[in-house]
Amino acid sequence: MPQPTPSDVHVNTPLTNISIAYVQDASMFIARRVFPAIPVQKQSDLYFTHDRSHFMRDQMEKRAPGTGSAGTGHGVGTDSYRCDVWALHEDVDDQTRANADTPLAPDEDATTLLSEARMLRMENEFVTNYMTTAKWGKDITGVSGTPSTDEVKQWNDATSTPIEDIRQYKTYVQRLTGRRPNVLVLGQEAYDALADHPDIIDRIKYSGGIGNDTPAEVTPRLLAQVFELEEVLVAGGVQNTAAEGATAAYDFIVGKKALFCFRQRSPGLRKPSAGYIFEWNGYLGSVQGQRILRFRMDHLKSDRVEIEAAFDMKLVAADLGVYFDSIVA
Repeated sequence: MPQPTPSDVHVNTPLTNISIAYVQDASMFIARRVFPAIPVQKQSDLYFTHDRSHFMRDQMEKRAPGTGSAGTGHGVGTDSYRCDVWALHEDVDDQTRANADTPLAPDEDATTLLSEARMLRMENEFVTNYMTTAKWGKDITGVSGTPSTDEVKQWNDATSTPIEDIRQYKTYVQRLTGRRPNVLVLGQEAYDALADHPDIIDRIKYSGGIGNDTPAEVTPRLLAQVFELEEVLVAGGVQNTAAEGATAAYDFIVGKKALFCFRQRSPGLRKPSAGYIFEWNGYLGSVQGQRILRFRMDHLKSDRVEIEAAFDMKLVAADLGVYFDSIVA
């Protein structure tokens, strides 16, 4: 006698509590976390610059009775910013929305997709403006052999000296500017190499306290303590560099690089910082220089979800940073 098969008595439907999407952890993107953001009302404008040489020269002189004091002054210059406007949209048509099964939410999915696109764009702009050769006052290249001038041994080599490297160039920047770098940006692969480096492990192995036999876990916070820095940031964002329809090619956005610099926690007059992010809030009306809108496209029988971002990632003081290229193999 024929018996019903499983497909006769059950029709597969999407689980209402599960929806799989490859959305990256926002903490993996560091573009807005390195330098302070400055909200601006105009798309482009000027800002004042000061020649640090005037502020680092000993100029006081002895004053004889009845005479005037020695005079001084300082030069003031200008530089400029320009916030480009970036935008992207996805149209959600009425038929798709009406036909969508739970837990699919086309409008929310579109918002998530566009938010991810903004993070990817900002991370790539960060690399273009900051984590590239010939941008900073000093470029250092990691090598597998014996390093020469402006080279260090790659940090994945157990015989390399990353702690000494950081200290050396911290002092180098201080000698030029009077400021010791306080933040280190690491590509994911550079961080992974440091987390396994014997010198780092040796420094933190007792961080759990005397008498604690639990192995210490390497974290960005502990690395910052080892390097005597305010913060270590790990750039773990990934992107697909292939064109739509082509075979996907995934890789880290930042790659095998590191950036070491001095930054201000908050912007201000006569407060030097290696970089600033200018965000055009006068146009977008947002504290982060972005907005997401949804508006009707009647001729398409669709709603358009659109994101805009307007910013300029500006390298302000090149001598306040050191860039490490190919720092791991």
